[in-house]
Amino acid sequence: MAERILIVDDEIDMLELLKRIIEDKTDYQVVITPDPLAVPQILEENIFDLVITDLRMPGQNGLELLEIIRGKDNQIPIVILTAYGTIESAVEAMQKGAFSYITKPFKKEEILLTIEKAFNFQRLTKENLNLRNELEEKLKFPFLIGQSPMMEKVYQKILQVAKTSATVLITGDSGTGKELAAKTLHFQSQRKDKNFVAVNCSAIPEPLIESELFGHLKGSFTGAIRDKKGLVEEADRGTLFLDEIGDLNLVMQTKLLRLLQEGEYKPVGSSKTLIADIRFVAATNQDLMEKVQRKEFREDLFYRLNVIQIVLPPLRDRKEDIPILAQHFLEKFNRLNQKQIKGIEPGALEVLINRDWPGNIRELENVIERGVILSRTDILQVADLFPEDQPASFPFKIQENIFLSPFKEAKENIINNFHIEYIRRVLAKHGGNVSLAAKECGLKRPYLHRLMRDNDIKSKTYRHSG
Repeated sequence: MAERILIVDDEIDMLELLKRIIEDKTDYQVVITPDPLAVPQILEENIFDLVITDLRMPGQNGLELLEIIRGKDNQIPIVILTAYGTIESAVEAMQKGAFSYITKPFKKEEILLTIEKAFNFQRLTKENLNLRNELEEKLKFPFLIGQSPMMEKVYQKILQVAKTSATVLITGDSGTGKELAAKTLHFQSQRKDKNFVAVNCSAIPEPLIESELFGHLKGSFTGAIRDKKGLVEEADRGTLFLDEIGDLNLVMQTKLLRLLQEGEYKPVGSSKTLIADIRFVAATNQDLMEKVQRKEFREDLFYRLNVIQIVLPPLRDRKEDIPILAQHFLEKFNRLNQKQIKGIEPGALEVLINRDWPGNIRELENVIERGVILSRTDILQVADLFPEDQPASFPFKIQENIFLSPFKEAKENIINNFHIEYIRRVLAKHGGNVSLAAKECGLKRPYLHRLMRDNDIKSKTYRHSG
């Protein structure tokens, strides 16, 4: 669509001249008006890509018109027409947001060059704005990846609660990205410039977890050879992420409850109470309410943690995100391993999509890393991703005693065994997908189905269930 230009000048001859110059040499559409007071209404009813206006006009001058246009549209380029004696006013117009000015009398080439520069500038501005918007959108969720409806709900909830100080409990199966969600919450919060401190409650031995969290004084226990600052102090004014909170013992649950309620804690061996200003985010793959009923988790702590709950869906429920995640991991491990793998073979991608992924995103990441390392081509194959599923060797051998049978019987026996082994191998390669297997065999799908039925071969046997 051709760019549209609005020209404003109280001299009709000047308007007609400018319109003729522009339309004779370009494809731009030109609208003219001698009345500057009519411009706001014209701009309300039409979209323009450039405004050219005279500086001195009765009723309303070019500077006043510039301010009115800028009040409605901060992006549209505005070019000022001015006589020699009003250059200072033109410079003032530039300071107020005009793109350029042209002095009268002017040359045709000067007008056309200024218009072209204005449009180039506008295009660059729009491109930069689009790139900035795209970057801001990516930076909203720098750690989480996915476009499925389930993940969109997660994103919206994160945005909704990130700016608050509410405690958040993130639940979901192992490997669904709970720590990544916690990091996203932190970097979308008012505390993003402070520390994000992650604690894996299941990875720290019980005798040490209090010291790790709250710190200790020198000599407070065997091995405490110096004072140590705890992770709570490190997270002060930032975010403390308590991963696998369900594995915390009851004694530590009580001390953690005080920290959440009062913001107070004591280092091991100290009688001094310290204060911490912390945003708490906890995560678990366990049913905490069930643990509460079994008296394994404090009910008051559960409700203190469960102010806002974010549930991360398992990968099997958001399979439309698998191609995006797989590509992300492929690019990541290409960089780490100095590889240049271009993509994933369609059959292999279908195997990935059909897999149940009990280990969720973490398992998918490991599979892609292994594939990148093992691949000898520039496209990942099923055998690269799942080498353990591939037969080590072709086990079909012709037994010597078969040659003691009549020719026809021996031939049928060999062919039948060949059918069985060939079909098994090709189904294993494609994760039980009959359509892909038939395509590779060069057979029609119904015929392959008949061979499978005749030989009691079931495709589900070869589907990757994780």
